[in-house]
Amino acid sequence: MNKIKTAIIGAAGYTGGELLRLLVHHPACELVYVHSNSQKGKKVTEVHPDLIGDTDLVFTDEVTTDGIDAVFLGLPHGQTKSFLEEHPFPSETVIIDLSTDFRDESNGFIYGLPEVNATKIKSAKRIANPGCFATGIQLALLPAIAKGWVKNSIQISGITGSTGAGKKLAETSHFSYRSSNMSVYKLFTHQHLKEINQTFTQLNSDFKLDILFVPYRGNFPRGIWITAYFPFEGTKEEAVKAYKEFYKDAAFTLVSDADIDMKQAVNTNKCIVYVQKEAGQLVIYSAIDNLLKGASGQAVQNFNLAFGLEERMGLNLKSIAF
Repeated sequence: MNKIKTAIIGAAGYTGGELLRLLVHHPACELVYVHSNSQKGKKVTEVHPDLIGDTDLVFTDEVTTDGIDAVFLGLPHGQTKSFLEEHPFPSETVIIDLSTDFRDESNGFIYGLPEVNATKIKSAKRIANPGCFATGIQLALLPAIAKGWVKNSIQISGITGSTGAGKKLAETSHFSYRSSNMSVYKLFTHQHLKEINQTFTQLNSDFKLDILFVPYRGNFPRGIWITAYFPFEGTKEEAVKAYKEFYKDAAFTLVSDADIDMKQAVNTNKCIVYVQKEAGQLVIYSAIDNLLKGASGQAVQNFNLAFGLEERMGLNLKSIAF
């Protein structure tokens, strides 16, 4: 197999580090260079010491655009557009952007949620990777939206680990703040609502409902738990059947018959969904790892689709379980 020559731009943070951990072991990938302005000249293992013995790569601040088959962009939100203007890659290079910059499918980018856009992703050269909360929420609700079951505003709560705030230290991601603590942020105004609405409208052109999302900061490092519910006149059995049918071809989204917990999904690229009916409401739980299915793992899943590889390649990961 001719390996896919790959670069990572912005490889020093949490998502960049997760991409490195996945791609150094990916059987179809050859990491040509890893870019970081802040860590240039340092060995990757100085910044990500858990990769000792896995790679001899050194961070560079130089950007090579020729001879690269795929590039992952792990830049801060708002910086990707200007970066690509300054460093235009050839049209045949597959670009997978993990920022918010192109999730509205601007400039020819395809929204990289494989559960709804796999066919488009397979022929795409520009892919906008979904946000972490957006992934968990959409996978919890896509079958219900497609069926037109949601008639009123949707009630959603979600809690995320501290790695969702990025590697740069902030007051609300500091151990002293997070430990034994919870708090709400961006009540009903989270930035991921825009891309969620975009997908829901794609599935159901009549969808024009409010998404009332309460995001919580969790006192754990990684993982996302979503609870969503709405009035439902059908039976639990009808709902479970519809969910399993919708996800029957999904490589990583699994509908569980038993109640779930978040650790089943942490350190994997899975989204695990559980559906139940209580008090006239259809209640859906979903669990993902915010750095994997919510970011870097999904980016590699999109990489596999774009290059015609087996969708699970390099992503057969073990959950932490306990």
